[in-house]
Amino acid sequence: MLLQTTIAGSLPKPGWLAEPKKLWAPWLLEGALLDEGKRDAMRLLLADQETAGIDIVTDGEQTRGHFVTTFIESLKGVDFEHKRTVRIRNRYDADVPVVVGPVGRGKPVFVEDVRFLRGQTKRPIKLSLPGPMTMVDTLYDNHYRSREKLAREFAAILNQEARELERAGADVIQFDEPAFNVYMDEVAAWGIAALEAAAAGLKCKTAVHICYGYGIKANIDWKKTLGSEWRQYESTFPLLARSKIDQVSLECANSHVPLELLALLKGKDVLVGAIDVASDAVEKPEQVAATIRSAMRFVPPEKLYPCTNCGMVPLAREVALGKMKALASGAALVRREIRGERSSGASSI
Repeated sequence: MLLQTTIAGSLPKPGWLAEPKKLWAPWLLEGALLDEGKRDAMRLLLADQETAGIDIVTDGEQTRGHFVTTFIESLKGVDFEHKRTVRIRNRYDADVPVVVGPVGRGKPVFVEDVRFLRGQTKRPIKLSLPGPMTMVDTLYDNHYRSREKLAREFAAILNQEARELERAGADVIQFDEPAFNVYMDEVAAWGIAALEAAAAGLKCKTAVHICYGYGIKANIDWKKTLGSEWRQYESTFPLLARSKIDQVSLECANSHVPLELLALLKGKDVLVGAIDVASDAVEKPEQVAATIRSAMRFVPPEKLYPCTNCGMVPLAREVALGKMKALASGAALVRREIRGERSSGASSI
């Protein structure tokens, strides 16, 4: 089917699981009740996606406190008790864990989540992992003292996890790399290589998500400094076009990204952000359709997947559900137009 819809990653958690509309929100349950609550939340958010008409569904990141640090919490060699303050994405300060020794993966992190989700739906499943560069940028390194060396260690760990996720039933594995929009020189020097190492050997679809961040104040303020055109993708897309990654997820809706940059991804599947996650306003299906049509000037519909700009965890649940419904409805509008045009063309022969 053309124009299959999906979401970039996170969805708002139910109010009984964690404080709504907040990043790094602490869990409101403990022990066995927390485990049960996370599974119930996955089931609930899966139902929301299916009701909305999303074609490629996710776990909504319901078992994660944060899209990066939850994975890091499971690793050896990282100290969460003595945190340091660092600048995240050159944008805002945060207290982060410290790498104090060789990093390693003791056990699978999200594999049981995929197994659970696979048992709940027949739709294709996408599972997100933090990318190596973004992991490096979300902690303090007191051991390797080299962003590249640490990224390559993380890539090997991510690859172990990704291979097990694939065996557990994931159809798409996405690596979240918002850092790719900040450290473009490092992307070229070692970022793409680390990303490919994380995805090495996978037979399922592989994706990378590169956006301008959640709809939080620090990111919104940063965007205001980027000028009338956001051209960060211009240096990264040609590198990704030559990479082994299958899909690229990016931000388009209500952004200043020149859409002609999408042409730099020739040959790749493009997950075009048609939903603005920095606004509580729910898009109309026609607005979503307009973004898709604009993207189709540079990407053939067979390679286009309507998506959200980023994760939606900071939004209210009813807003996120409305946005997913608009995404599915907007894609359906364009799908019908394409079928009509092709039927008309065939009948005139």
